[in-house]
Amino acid sequence: MSKIYLTDPKKNTTARVGKMLEKFVSKVSIYPPGTCPLTVQYSLLISSMNQTCGKCVPCRDGLPQLSSLLKKIIDGEGTAETLEQMKFLAEMILESADCAIGYQSASEVLKGLEDFKEEYESHIKDHVCLEEIGQKVPCINLCPAHVDIPGYIALVGEERYADCINLIRKDNPLPTACAMVCEHPCEERCRRNLLDDSLNIRGLKKFAVDQIHADEVKVPEHLPSTGKSVGVIGGGPAGLTAAYFLALMGHKVVIYERQPKLGGMLRYGIPNYRFPKDRLDEDIKAVLSVGDIEVKYDTHIDSAEKIAEVKKNHDAIFVAIGAQMGKKLRLEGIDAGNVESAVAMLDRIGKGNRPDFKGKVVCVIGGGNVAMDAARSAMRCGADDVRIIYRRRQEDMTALDTEIESAVMERVELMTLQAPKEIEKDADGNCCALITQPQMIGPYDKAGRPSPIDANKEPLRIPCDYILIAVGQDIVSAPFEEFGMKANRGVFENNFDTSIDDLPGVFVGGDCATAPATAIRAIAAGKVAAHNIDEYLGYHHKQPCDVCAPEPRENNRTQTGRVNITERPAYERKCDFDHVENPLTYEEAMQEAGRCLRCDHFGCGVLMEGRD
Repeated sequence: MSKIYLTDPKKNTTARVGKMLEKFVSKVSIYPPGTCPLTVQYSLLISSMNQTCGKCVPCRDGLPQLSSLLKKIIDGEGTAETLEQMKFLAEMILESADCAIGYQSASEVLKGLEDFKEEYESHIKDHVCLEEIGQKVPCINLCPAHVDIPGYIALVGEERYADCINLIRKDNPLPTACAMVCEHPCEERCRRNLLDDSLNIRGLKKFAVDQIHADEVKVPEHLPSTGKSVGVIGGGPAGLTAAYFLALMGHKVVIYERQPKLGGMLRYGIPNYRFPKDRLDEDIKAVLSVGDIEVKYDTHIDSAEKIAEVKKNHDAIFVAIGAQMGKKLRLEGIDAGNVESAVAMLDRIGKGNRPDFKGKVVCVIGGGNVAMDAARSAMRCGADDVRIIYRRRQEDMTALDTEIESAVMERVELMTLQAPKEIEKDADGNCCALITQPQMIGPYDKAGRPSPIDANKEPLRIPCDYILIAVGQDIVSAPFEEFGMKANRGVFENNFDTSIDDLPGVFVGGDCATAPATAIRAIAAGKVAAHNIDEYLGYHHKQPCDVCAPEPRENNRTQTGRVNITERPAYERKCDFDHVENPLTYEEAMQEAGRCLRCDHFGCGVLMEGRD
């Protein structure tokens, strides 16, 4: 049996290198995915050598010797004795160096000897890197679902839009959702940056689903029935993805959804102006068209007894309940009227129950995408004034820069470095003002962001009629914990293959397994869980895909500006919930598709035949 992993400390070398880099030198932040960790350590040692003042012997003489020994191992000339010499020398430098340049470098070498033991052994015994080390195509590697991005961009360039959608579906059955709201991590290390700017990958996907809707493109035929059934608790992106792949494999799937419609936070957490729900329905119709997927709406699995019953009725279950509750703040006056979770308000709007904020001043506490969604939605619900209250700086906000920019353009005021302190009530018990304590930025925290600390300033009184709390989301884990699923602060503990210890046949994925994250990460979790559930049921199905990427051609290598998606004017769009983004024109899409360098065929990162 071969399992698929979201993260595997023994195999996911890139992740481990990333951890090492975070702890070692923060300014060295980018290495190509798939790089040998020994090479990374060597380059960092060279960097440290160039920074030494030369006054202390351990730094001046020890680091060059250490780098020389490491270079021998990388070149395949090292032995077990070389490894022992490295360890002895690093320990000596650690104990005797006068500054961090020496002892921190030595400390990371010693840590690397432990963390990357298998890689060191491979270089010494076999004189090569481990099998999994090697350059990957950056966009595919950084996409959590590992979609064949160069392949579908090439299909867009050839105007084969249906084939484009089916190639995306090989790894992600919700192409429209990701075309609308994906945070596009695939663009971060696009090699087009070497010439000008990264490709607008999300924009090209959106162009494809705008030309032909997902529910108009026939899904692959499912494999013969296995007679097995799987219960999926939660019909959000993770649950829908798992259901799609399991049904294609021939398993019977039953989705238990507590809401009247499928989609999870895609429907009840993301406003219509960002993701029109009729477009979401296109993806859902396509998923359900696979067949052998039954949906039980308005079915809340909210007790250990109900979970046990679902488990009894199926050969395996996948828990994908998401993070559907807004976190609370411990503030004096938090019980005042007109104080609500932003998640709850967005949920109401998603069900067609829009609040009336006409003539009101609304404060939104938080700095993430949910805060931006809540603030922009409040403006569309008639608020006279909307203010986002955030205790850090604008550059520390976790929301996408484009979302922050759009909010400001729609006349949302950002009040940064203001920590909520108290909610003031009026005679009726409703909020009438938010009291904040001004902040100043301080030392960096463990997450790598500078922490705010109280400034020596008087508290600020911000008059308001309504307060929305957008400081995170909680997972309703209590019933599942009672059933036997261990959780840490609401997040279910699970193995690398998404299974649950001591509960055979129970798998988990999405926000409830990772803490609140993005839609594409939930989709990736659903895909991984589906394959591992298939293995658990005794199968090893391969996903059929009849679509092949076009033959590569040398595309536009001239420096050419990136085509960005534009939005309707702010004065117009802030008055309604209609979709804000303008579609790409044919000329824009063709130009952007032509900028792809086809790293999957040219240079390192070449994909093998079959594009597995």
